[in-house]
Amino acid sequence: MTGPVVVLGDTLLDRDVEGVVNRLCPDSPVPVLEETTHVDRPGGAGLAAVFAAAQGAEVALVTAVADDAGGARLGTLLAAAGVQLYALPLAGATPEKIRLRARGRVLLRHDRGGPAGEPGEPSEAVLRLLATASAVLVSDYGRGVARHPALRAALAATRAPVVWDPHPRGPAAVPGVSLATPNESEARELAKAPPGASRLVTASRGAQALRRRWQAGAVAVTLGGDGALLCHAGSTPLVVPAPAAEGDTCGAGDRFAAAATLALAGGALVSEAVQEAVAEASAYVADGGVAAALPAPVRTAAPALMVGGGDRIGAAAAGEVVSRVRAAGGTVVATGGCFDLLHAGHVATLQAARQLGDCLVVCLNSDASVAGLKGPERPVVPQGDRGRLLAALGCVDAVLIFDEPTPRAALSWLRPDIWVKGGDYASGGGAETLPEAEILARWGGHTVVVPYLDGRSTTDMIAAARAGRGRPAATGRARETVVRSTAEGAR
Repeated sequence: MTGPVVVLGDTLLDRDVEGVVNRLCPDSPVPVLEETTHVDRPGGAGLAAVFAAAQGAEVALVTAVADDAGGARLGTLLAAAGVQLYALPLAGATPEKIRLRARGRVLLRHDRGGPAGEPGEPSEAVLRLLATASAVLVSDYGRGVARHPALRAALAATRAPVVWDPHPRGPAAVPGVSLATPNESEARELAKAPPGASRLVTASRGAQALRRRWQAGAVAVTLGGDGALLCHAGSTPLVVPAPAAEGDTCGAGDRFAAAATLALAGGALVSEAVQEAVAEASAYVADGGVAAALPAPVRTAAPALMVGGGDRIGAAAAGEVVSRVRAAGGTVVATGGCFDLLHAGHVATLQAARQLGDCLVVCLNSDASVAGLKGPERPVVPQGDRGRLLAALGCVDAVLIFDEPTPRAALSWLRPDIWVKGGDYASGGGAETLPEAEILARWGGHTVVVPYLDGRSTTDMIAAARAGRGRPAATGRARETVVRSTAEGAR
């Protein structure tokens, strides 16, 4: 593989709520589910990307993410799974699918998020990504990403093999895809196959009709537990049977499409890719489905982007600020750090950062994150107090607490126009040395460095206090402002 495997499409937030039912509701004859645990995971294109990453591939996901708590949760889950997120702005709310379960059975599915919002424009980094991919999987869930004109043009131009997993509410595949992977009902609906024929005949007719209409190299119709039927141009259909498997089939289609895409990226023939995909999907169902297949960090139920602690603290507060500023055409600025023992140097950096745009969101390391970075004796001030102190500053519009060692997941969701670091990074030779520069480039953002005050250091303050020396002296001289951009032509 020369470049990453790219998954492009609509991502949802899936949640499985497990509980017990011991009684009926007193005012209506329905069961009362008492929740015992819940598990969040990326759904749709996000799930396909997680499956591909779990196989060891370098995976980038191009999808639309809303400025809300659901979008923040998705960013965290995808980062934990090792998926590089290239997020498009999304108007509206993050779509969510919530399954209420008892004893392994689904009692009810609750969908929320409303009608599909309009995805924003892709950055130059997204278009370059599609041009250099080793393979592309379009995982269409009918919410608009696969319909975007700029993305469709880039897909049509790429030399990489393209696998198209369609949706009845979605657009036609771009001409020339290597493989389309509808299931039986999708093929029947998309091809408008007449009723009355046998199952295999109906699948074959639907596949051939779609192959001609979409000018696709091949179409594989998935047949659930019976495998898949593959149609090439002018050839007899190939039936790929599946080993016997019973279990939860949720996500099996995404597993099939992801496995076929990885096989094509590795140089397999289409027929070989379909056979490998059938084997992978069957093993996935037999092994327990989505509950057993995802890496452990993705299945954690605790939110990694903290919510609560004040009206200006948490994912909901940050999302509201960012949405309002974006709607008005403003500039979103973000910065981050531990901010243990808030001091004048911190305040100077925050004030300078706020002047660069129309809002400032501070990404704050949680207590666990600080301890991992600086040792078990830190932080001195707990995250709740640190968040409240920052939120009380007039230059700070929202505080987002994150649990990881770096703010990569938070940045993937916030997508700030400008990311700010204190001036001590300037000595490294330029903003290109900032660790966040690569991720900001995904949506055309800039990284900059602003002044800091000499002599202010949390570590020195703590050491001085423990030694009984009082605060360290400060020169009071602000260093020269250094502002550089990772984006060509930025000022």
